[in-house]
Amino acid sequence: MKDSPNIVFIFPDQHRGDAMGFTGNPVVITPNLDRLASQGVAFSRCCSNAPLCMPARASFMTGHYVRRHGVWNNHLEADPDGPSHVRNIRDAGYHTAVIGKTHLYLHDAEPGHHTRDYQSVLERWGFVDSHELHGPLASYLNNSPYTDYLAGKDLLEVHRKYIEDYLQDWWIGQSRPWELPPCPLPAEDHMDSYTGRQAVKWIKNYHDPKPFYLQVMFPGPHDPFDSPDEYRARYRPADMPTGPMDPPAEPMPEYVRRALHRSNMSGMTTEQKQILQTHYYAKLTLIDEQIGRIIRALEEKGLLDNTWIVYSSDHGEMLGDHRLSHKVVFYDGALRIPCIVRPPRGASGWMSGALCDHTDLSATLLEIAGAETIPDSPGRSLVAQVQSGPEDRAAHQGKAAVISEVVGMVMVRDNRFRLTLQADNLAPTDMFDLENDRTESNNIVRDPAYEQDRHRLIHSYVEPIAGWLDQDRLKRFYEKSGPNNTSAHTRNQSLTPAKQNPDG
Repeated sequence: MKDSPNIVFIFPDQHRGDAMGFTGNPVVITPNLDRLASQGVAFSRCCSNAPLCMPARASFMTGHYVRRHGVWNNHLEADPDGPSHVRNIRDAGYHTAVIGKTHLYLHDAEPGHHTRDYQSVLERWGFVDSHELHGPLASYLNNSPYTDYLAGKDLLEVHRKYIEDYLQDWWIGQSRPWELPPCPLPAEDHMDSYTGRQAVKWIKNYHDPKPFYLQVMFPGPHDPFDSPDEYRARYRPADMPTGPMDPPAEPMPEYVRRALHRSNMSGMTTEQKQILQTHYYAKLTLIDEQIGRIIRALEEKGLLDNTWIVYSSDHGEMLGDHRLSHKVVFYDGALRIPCIVRPPRGASGWMSGALCDHTDLSATLLEIAGAETIPDSPGRSLVAQVQSGPEDRAAHQGKAAVISEVVGMVMVRDNRFRLTLQADNLAPTDMFDLENDRTESNNIVRDPAYEQDRHRLIHSYVEPIAGWLDQDRLKRFYEKSGPNNTSAHTRNQSLTPAKQNPDG
């Protein structure tokens, strides 16, 4: 085992797939991610299996779709004793560790040091070491090593006042996110800076002869987009490409209508959207700098040539496209995620257009570690594609279609179409021709010219996995949320429910 490669998996929260320099984004500053892509393979059509935190993370951990693990929203948990690629990698002889936000269980609102209290849950998932943080919103109530750190510097109340103001405005008031002030903490004390620093410290202090699998789970760029002033200063709002500003197309399905209401962006101007983008991109630049430090730590310790680095995210961020914010929709901004795979000693730096998803990432990590695969997982490893090179036609061929599910909806996307259905009865709600409508502005779900395509997508990709649907878990979701309530968050609710998951 001592010659087996190390694995570093870097996983920020809410990083949309087009927000990196190497993808052709003309504005965002991500030199370290660009370098990582230049030494590896980037998959330009990687999709989230669920555009919401807990469901997406459960799919990545278990290697299964939402319909199987049953985490339809942020108020349900996956079974920590069920399938886990981390546990399989641990059992293959790896030292497994996680630093940052896991979001694998519901957060208690009662006082307590919750990351310490729930450490046994992470052990059941397969982690030997854990330095867990909550996301920025959950840190308002929940304690962790990060809140301990802030308390030691007399900064905790400053941080929590900022989060409280944001929560009051977003959940109870009328949010205007482009007016959000910068982080009140020094940049070195920002939650994402702290996460990167802890990862560097872990790498420098690792002396076990076993190979390691380290997950670095940045809490950002999840909202609030609290980028420090000096990072915002690196951007000019006028430089931002505005993207689609029209609201979602009619006929508008109920889950999209709820997301539109929740976003509260009907009166947003182009200039306001550009300011919002500036705040989000600046937070990505801060994270990118921490990624550079992690890579340098591997280099300085002589580990880089025997380490796979994989970069992805749980889901994207609508960022004002179609006047939507956050996620819980299947538009490209929320669905598509980054995916970079850098093998030991690097690759030639090329891009694959293969369709892939979170379950494929799980399968990839399992193959790298020589671990047992997850039974009946739809994931297919990307290792062969990474190793084959850009001239191999197979390296650009991924899944025929990807599946993504959240809040009682199931989406299927192939090389041309995106179709969304209700999970319980497979009634179509929206459909887009991605080849001829790249901004997803024309809902063709009722167009008779595409009836055969709708039937083909359902028959070829959704009906074959119907037997995987855990009806009891879907029923539990409806009982908790109501069959017509597909929102991840509800306005005008208390900031302190018994179980709360604001960091979705």
